[in-house]
Amino acid sequence: MRRARLLGRGPSNIYHCTSRVIEGRMIFDKGEKKRIYDYMRAVEAFTGVKVMTYAILTNHTHFLLEVPQAPVLDEAEIMRRVAGLYDKAYVHELEQRLKRAREDGGQKLVEQILDRYRSHMYDLSEFMKMLQQRISQSYNRRHGRRGPLWQDRFKSVSVEGKRNASITMAAYIDLNPVRAGIVDDPRHYRFSGYGEAVGGKDIARAGIRQITAFLGQRDSTWRQHAASYRKHLYMQGGARAATDRSAGRPGFSDEEIEAVLRAKGKLTLAQGLHCRVRYFTDGLAIGSREFVEDTFQHYREEFSLKRKTGARPMKHADWQGLCTMRDLRCRVIGPPQRV
Repeated sequence: MRRARLLGRGPSNIYHCTSRVIEGRMIFDKGEKKRIYDYMRAVEAFTGVKVMTYAILTNHTHFLLEVPQAPVLDEAEIMRRVAGLYDKAYVHELEQRLKRAREDGGQKLVEQILDRYRSHMYDLSEFMKMLQQRISQSYNRRHGRRGPLWQDRFKSVSVEGKRNASITMAAYIDLNPVRAGIVDDPRHYRFSGYGEAVGGKDIARAGIRQITAFLGQRDSTWRQHAASYRKHLYMQGGARAATDRSAGRPGFSDEEIEAVLRAKGKLTLAQGLHCRVRYFTDGLAIGSREFVEDTFQHYREEFSLKRKTGARPMKHADWQGLCTMRDLRCRVIGPPQRV
């Protein structure tokens, strides 16, 4: 049975969304990743959902998204956004529809048409649906295939919009290519928010600035923001070289993780972020105990009556007080995988 998505209720809400290719197939080469990136930015501009950071890997994607409260958009703004996402023929046809509606029914009929577009904006599910559909249609058309490209529907985790939860999730996402052994330094990975920001793209730098605001970094130069975030990444990920070249694998082995857990010890935060952590993809909600409890109470009817509380402390590493909604039991943390 499908579990309802946990959606935030504030003026602005943050989510970690992941999608995995069917059967885990390694199909996204550099060209495909560039297409995914272009679709991501186009859908971002149309929907108003902001990409804070991201990682596009060979068989899956990660997005840290902010969904602001929807403003009232006038016709000119809607048409500007439509023109950025659709081709000229589509835009021309819409202009003609609006012209006929204005002649036949006045502004009320025009607003009904515009409302159909407004309904696709500032909505998490619409952002992911639109993005996944464009990627699937493009890939299938160019490769002569049919059928679903994605394994199940996308996963989403509601992330508390405060320092500890949001900055930890951002670090987990930007360290993905390091965990996978693709690069030694996250700035060298082109298809990630941090890598793009270091490469000089203003739109990616805006996302990193938003993340570093959780560290108290606000009205500063980009160099200061970049230094602050890089310091955070290396505090989180620098306990050990990301890739053990002698062993030919990234991060920590299954045996090393199991040894710590058998000893009833905890991994450090840095070690934890170099592992594959199911909390970050399957935890439903992540943040302080208060944030998770508040979310649980709002969605109380989605859970068993036997369950009395919502917050579950994250296990097996020093997560600095973070809690999750789901008490995951099997393979909560494991070695990274090449992707």
